[in-house]
Amino acid sequence: MPAPSYERALAELAAADPAIVVVTAENRAAIRGLPAVLGERFIDVGVAEQTMIGMAAGLALRGRKPIVHALAAFLTMRAYEFIRTDIGIAGLPVVLVGGVPGFLSDANGPTHQAIEDIALMRGIPGMKVFCPADEADLVAALPALLADPAPCYIRHTAAPPACDHPLLGQPHRIETVADGDDVAILSFGLLVREALDARARLAAEGISARVLNVRMPKPLDEAAVLAAAADTRLLVTVEDHLQTGGLYSIVCELLVRARVRADVLPIALAERWFKPMLLPDPLRPPVQSPS
Repeated sequence: MPAPSYERALAELAAADPAIVVVTAENRAAIRGLPAVLGERFIDVGVAEQTMIGMAAGLALRGRKPIVHALAAFLTMRAYEFIRTDIGIAGLPVVLVGGVPGFLSDANGPTHQAIEDIALMRGIPGMKVFCPADEADLVAALPALLADPAPCYIRHTAAPPACDHPLLGQPHRIETVADGDDVAILSFGLLVREALDARARLAAEGISARVLNVRMPKPLDEAAVLAAAADTRLLVTVEDHLQTGGLYSIVCELLVRARVRADVLPIALAERWFKPMLLPDPLRPPVQSPS
């Protein structure tokens, strides 16, 4: 039986818990059906992410459990001071859901791409960061994340299953979705699927690769990363994020702190913005260069 959608899961959780309030900054793509279900417990503030965060903080102080939604780039940057001050410093139980994060916002250009969101959110003391590989991973984690009194930032995804999930519903654990002892590929979100594809290609070359779904970069399941460093010859971090402050930084910080020596290869955006490749338009003839 397929897992319920994110929208249905929220509706079921809200039906069981009257404290849950769903808030959005005019970002309803994943939750269009909830206003009819939740009534006054669904609030759309319009394009006003900062106001939304202030409202969520007030709701949390009154015993509510706000789940707020906005485009990830604007949620984590435009409202950053409000998240840091109103939610982070107060340690309020607010769940922040960022839509189309990382490479999911492929065609909108650098202004709309959240490729520094993990670095920003993990820099707030007490803030958890969850980056599910697919919608099933996200939905299964919601009860635990909502029961946790700590604030949490979620990279939303509606992707179909990327892999089998041996630890479904345990968001604080890194999943070993494929085993191997030559290389360990650490990734999250939509790139878990690509990591599995890379594993298959490496296998054809006689290289055994372990694939880890690092769905919660903060707090990190340190034991799983250290085990991979001990068991393999190379750690590869793969992320749709700037290299600075993301998964590569997180892994290296752990290795230094644990005094563990390991080779680490980052695959990320290093000092450049993400620009999608423009495919030729079949309805438009190619431009002829002047002779």
